Amino acid sequence: MPQTDQNATGQQFTLAHGDQRAVVVELGAALRRYTAGDRPVLDGFAADQPITGGRGQLLVPWPNRIRDGRYHWHGEDRQLPLTEPRRGNAIHGLLRWTSWQPQQQEDDRVVLAATLWPQPGYPFHLDLRAQYALGPTGLSVTVTARNLSGTAAPYGVGQHPYLTVDTQPVDAALLTVPARRRLRTDERGIPLGSEEVQGTPYDFRGPRPIGSLRLDTAFTDLDPGADGRTVVRLAHPSGEYGTDLWLGEGARVVQVFTGDTLAGPERRRGVAVEPMSCPPDAFRSGTDLVALAPGMHHVFRWGVTPWRV
Repeated sequence: MPQTDQNATGQQFTLAHGDQRAVVVELGAALRRYTAGDRPVLDGFAADQPITGGRGQLLVPWPNRIRDGRYHWHGEDRQLPLTEPRRGNAIHGLLRWTSWQPQQQEDDRVVLAATLWPQPGYPFHLDLRAQYALGPTGLSVTVTARNLSGTAAPYGVGQHPYLTVDTQPVDAALLTVPARRRLRTDERGIPLGSEEVQGTPYDFRGPRPIGSLRLDTAFTDLDPGADGRTVVRLAHPSGEYGTDLWLGEGARVVQVFTGDTLAGPERRRGVAVEPMSCPPDAFRSGTDLVALAPGMHHVFRWGVTPWRV
């Protein structure tokens, strides 16, 4: 498997299948790049530049935010580092800035592994595996966690890819999100409750342009297809091509982010479609939070299918 030298994001693992190419990096096992033919499917990042906006990153052992970084688990109060200090939240887990090591490598597949060691705020021991594979229908991702601790661990997982269909800004892109509800949030991005999308600007159950709508929104009550997968679609305004992001095993919520808070040219350049196993602040609310028992596994699957009419 071709690899580049060490750089800002570590080893680069290039996958190939037909005219598809994907690049996964050592730093956080992040998905850096994905192309189909001459078309970029993801709005990624350069190998020699810092990762910004969470691009392509794995979010373990929780996705999104925990208010004040505080939670209560099995009789104990815990305090996590406030990694979103401006809003006073702990955000996107603990393994984004660690090295993941290759375990298996083939031309069209790579498996990277990391250990989450017990630490202040999260005194649990997890073994993580992230598999990326290219095939005839696109890219598939499987994240597996195993609890090596002697006690149950609170656990959630997600990922933060940005999709692109060559519309900059994203206003003209056609978005479809088959979800019946969305979470209302406060100014810190913490859920206040949920509401039906019908009759609101957040109803994307049929394809329509994003327009000027600012999205940093978790959608729930997802509507799966006949195969059990929920498919979020981003299409070019012409309707001639686009990308489907599917949510499989373990994925119960999808966050859509139009990048309004990003700096400079990254603002509204791509649409983050983030599969998640649980909603924001799940460590506090308990909603869809996994109590991962000692020795047990959790599996999380999602993928991307580029298409053209």
